[in-house]
Amino acid sequence: MAAKYDLTPRVAPQLDRHLVFPLLEFLQDSKLYPDEDILKAKIELLNHTNMVDYAMDIHKSLYHTDDVPQEMMERRAVVVARLKALEEAAAPLITFLQNSSAVQELRADKQHNLQLLHERYEIGPDQIEALYQYAKFQFECGNYSGAADYLYQYQVLCTNSDRSVSALWGKLAAEILMQNWDTALEELNRLKEIIDSKSFSTPLNQVQNRIWLMHWSLFIFFNHDNGRTQIIDLFNQDKYLNAIQTSAPHLLRYLAAAFIVNKRRRPQFKDFIKVVQQEQYSCKDPITEFLECVYVNYDFDGAQQKMKECEEVILNDPFLGKRVEEGSFSSVPLRDEFLENARLFISETYCRIHQRIDMGVLAEKLNLNHEETERWIVNLIRTSKLDAKIDTETGIVIMEPSQPNVYEQLIDHTKALSGRTYKLVGQLLEHAQTQAAR
Repeated sequence: MAAKYDLTPRVAPQLDRHLVFPLLEFLQDSKLYPDEDILKAKIELLNHTNMVDYAMDIHKSLYHTDDVPQEMMERRAVVVARLKALEEAAAPLITFLQNSSAVQELRADKQHNLQLLHERYEIGPDQIEALYQYAKFQFECGNYSGAADYLYQYQVLCTNSDRSVSALWGKLAAEILMQNWDTALEELNRLKEIIDSKSFSTPLNQVQNRIWLMHWSLFIFFNHDNGRTQIIDLFNQDKYLNAIQTSAPHLLRYLAAAFIVNKRRRPQFKDFIKVVQQEQYSCKDPITEFLECVYVNYDFDGAQQKMKECEEVILNDPFLGKRVEEGSFSSVPLRDEFLENARLFISETYCRIHQRIDMGVLAEKLNLNHEETERWIVNLIRTSKLDAKIDTETGIVIMEPSQPNVYEQLIDHTKALSGRTYKLVGQLLEHAQTQAAR
C-alpha cells in the first residue's frame, strides 16, 4: 500500500535532477523499493550530471565490483578538462571578486558596475558569461557551495533578466541541497515575487513556474521552523491553489497535512474542505480522504481507518516522514502531531453533531482506552469551549444544544466579503493593465 501512495514519480519531474537525490536516499532508507531499483535510478540520474565520481561509487555498489566502465573513466577526463577550461575563462572575474576592497567599489547600478569592470579591470560580458557557465558546471559537479556563491555574484552583475532568473533558480536549488533553510526561504520568496509580477509569453508558462516553485518549496516548508504556516500562506493563495487543482492535485496532500498539524485553526480551513470535496475524484490520497470522512461525509469509522493509512503514508513520504534522532531514539514528529490532531478533529466533530455520546463508542473511534478517552474529552471540552458534561456513572457525555447566534452567523457570512472584494478588484486591475500593455 505504501508504494501505491508514493508521490515521487509525480514530484520528481517538477524538480531539478539534483533535488531528486534526497528523495531517492529517503526511499532507500525506508526500504520502500528494492535497493537495486534505487541504485539504478541514481545512476540514470547521474548520467545527466557531472558527478562522475559519485556515479562510479554507485556502479561499484550496484554490481559489487571495484571496476568501472571505460566510458565512465573517459567521461571523468572530459569533465575535469571542461572544468579547468571554464575556470580559466572566468579567472579574471573570480580574481576580482576575491579582492574585497575592489568589490566594495560595486554599486546597485549594474551599468556602473559593467563600466567599472571594463575600464579598470578589462573584464567584459564574455567573462561575466563565463562566470555563469562556471557556476552552473560547479553545480552539476555537486559543488553546491561554490555554485551558490558564484551565482549570487553573477546576479549582481547580470543585466539579462531571463538569465538572472535562471541563476536564482540555481541558487535556490543549491541552498536547498546544503539545507540552508533560512537562505533558501529568502530565495523562494524572491522567485515568487518575480513569477507573480513577470510578463510570461503565455499564461500556461506562468502556471508551470508556479508548479515548479511549489514543488521545490516542499523541501523548505517541511524543514523550516515556520514552514507549516508558510506553506498554507503560499499554497492557499487563489492563483497557486488554482494551479494545484488544474495541474498538480497531488500537492493537496501537503496542504492538507499542514492544515491538520497547524497549531492555529485557520479561517481558510473551511474553504479548503470545499476544495477537498471538489477534488475528491482527481485526488485519491488518504490524508485528503481523512478530511473528507470527518467534515464531508461524517464517516467516523472511515476516518479511523484512514488514520491508519495516513500514518503509513507519512512514514514513507520524503517530506512528511522526516526523522529526528536523539541518541538511540528515533521519532517522526509530524506523524505524532498528525495523529494527535486527527483524533481532535474526529472527537470535536463527533461531539458537535451528537447530543449523547457513549464513552465506549468514542474510545473505539479514537483507538484509546476508557481512561485516556475521559481525559481526552475533558481537555476537548476545555479547549474547544463545548457546552457539555460527563456522567461518570453511565459513561455518557451529554452535549448541551447550542443555538447559533444570528449576529455571529451574519458576521461569519460577511467577514470574508471585504477580502474577496479586494481580490476581485486586484484581478480586474491586473487584467486592465495587461490589456493596456498590449
